[in-house]
Amino acid sequence: MRTEPPLRNCWAVNVSPSGAGLTATRLSGEPLPAAGQRLVLELTLPDSGTPLRLGGEVRWACDAAGPVDGEESIAIGVQFGALDGDAALGLRRYFHAFRPHAAVVHADLDEQERLAALLGERVHLHRCQSDAELLEVVRRGDIGAVIVAGASVEAAEASVRALAGLDEEVWAMTPAADLAPRVVYAAASAPSFLAEAFNQGWIFRAVARPWLEPALEAAVQRALAEHGVRTEQRRAAMALEQRLSRELAATRSVARLEQLAERRLIFESRAMAEVLRAVRQVAPHRVGVLLEGETGTGKELVARLVHELSDRANAAFVAQDCAALSETLLESELFGHVRGAFTGAIAAHPGLFVLADGGTILLDEVENTSPALQAKLLRVIEAGEVRPVGGTRTRHVDVRVIAASNRDLRAEVEAGRFRADLYFRLATFPLTIPPLRDRPEDILPLARHFLAAGAARYHKAAPMLGDAAARRLLAYAWPGNVRELRNAIERALLLADRASALEVDLLPDAVRGEGPRRTRAGVGLRAQLDGFEREVIRAALTRHGGVVRRAAAELGVNAVTLGRRARRLGLIDAG
Repeated sequence: MRTEPPLRNCWAVNVSPSGAGLTATRLSGEPLPAAGQRLVLELTLPDSGTPLRLGGEVRWACDAAGPVDGEESIAIGVQFGALDGDAALGLRRYFHAFRPHAAVVHADLDEQERLAALLGERVHLHRCQSDAELLEVVRRGDIGAVIVAGASVEAAEASVRALAGLDEEVWAMTPAADLAPRVVYAAASAPSFLAEAFNQGWIFRAVARPWLEPALEAAVQRALAEHGVRTEQRRAAMALEQRLSRELAATRSVARLEQLAERRLIFESRAMAEVLRAVRQVAPHRVGVLLEGETGTGKELVARLVHELSDRANAAFVAQDCAALSETLLESELFGHVRGAFTGAIAAHPGLFVLADGGTILLDEVENTSPALQAKLLRVIEAGEVRPVGGTRTRHVDVRVIAASNRDLRAEVEAGRFRADLYFRLATFPLTIPPLRDRPEDILPLARHFLAAGAARYHKAAPMLGDAAARRLLAYAWPGNVRELRNAIERALLLADRASALEVDLLPDAVRGEGPRRTRAGVGLRAQLDGFEREVIRAALTRHGGVVRRAAAELGVNAVTLGRRARRLGLIDAG
């Protein structure tokens, strides 16, 4: 295809009476075609070979894939304008004579003749004798229906499974999953397989043998119509998405966004002011950010702030705790998997990197990843390539990676537990979040914020913070940092009974004076964390009569995990 002005490697992916969808390439850094730009297309219509020269207007344009050898793929939607006589006539003739495409596999000669007589005038049939031929035809991208025929149950089932595998490979990892061809099963069959195929979504319609030709024709036409509707819906959705993105970008106020995002950080300390200044500096630039700090200091909140102050704020932000899953499950969660990749993989999962495409992903506690997974993370960061577990194809993603660790990651590198090359990619801009004990100016503002937020959540009047309670809060070392402070305030709020002020007796035992003081050294962090955890879990279990499931729901953790921790802390019987 040729265009004026010229586009590199331009190709029409679909043509309708009203417009066309194009793909092309541009050099990295070149601007996209502008909405409203006039474009002249010279193309040859599929099947007919008719050359046409059509004038149109760019309605939307977007990046389709990341850079490869300095070039980026782009997608463009063009709406045809007033066409001259020959172009308009040629287009009308084409669509008047247009026949949707369908493939038929394993049909014997008699079945082929019957299908040709039944569908040939309205459907362009591609005849395939093997699964390899079928998959090659389907990969054209314009096949709306596949008719599986023949007397061999084994061959028919193999074809259906091959198409299901192709769905996973080609369509399931993209937003255009509905564009896979619909399967009409008209072959010999086993009832158990048909039940499985329908449950898995592999088959659109089944026609019993011997065929009733009206039933078969109706099934094929319905499959083609369904595929056509989905194709048009997808194209319209892309155009709408681009228009909304442009409108949002035009009205977006950076200053207002900063104000809304920063409102989530409650602080008065100079240390956190420095953190916010660093966030403002790094957020607009796509560099690796490594957040280091103790558990509970608010690393995820800072990561979200980096995302919200960047040009990716309108895209997804996803977070994954790398210590929460086994290596196999973590790999599947991050990179996705295809159906059947492992036991229990009954459906494809795109993975968090694909879901975050265009946005930001936070890898929390990244130090807990294995060397093998670290190598795959490095590949994603360097090349932007993701391959699902059990898959054979890679997908390009554009994701900003923010890592977080509650250990000194450089020390982990020196100890040989973390890859140096991955560390240097993640730590382009390291940022340490100070613990709460080192910024006591923030304790009371945070406590009052949690009081107000908790009161709104639990539909209670917000009590004042008593002077004695405030002194205790300031004296405590807060080994669990901001998270511990929030839980302590919410616990006190739940225990308060129409109190006008939150007093010392409502605070946890550790905060009242039995726990570590902020000015006292020599108390192990593990012991402090265990004491805090024991208090929080004990209070939750008490409120819910010892029912672990309900306590877990309140605390927002898995019930099995909570039960394991409660047994370790001696709060419930080990049996």
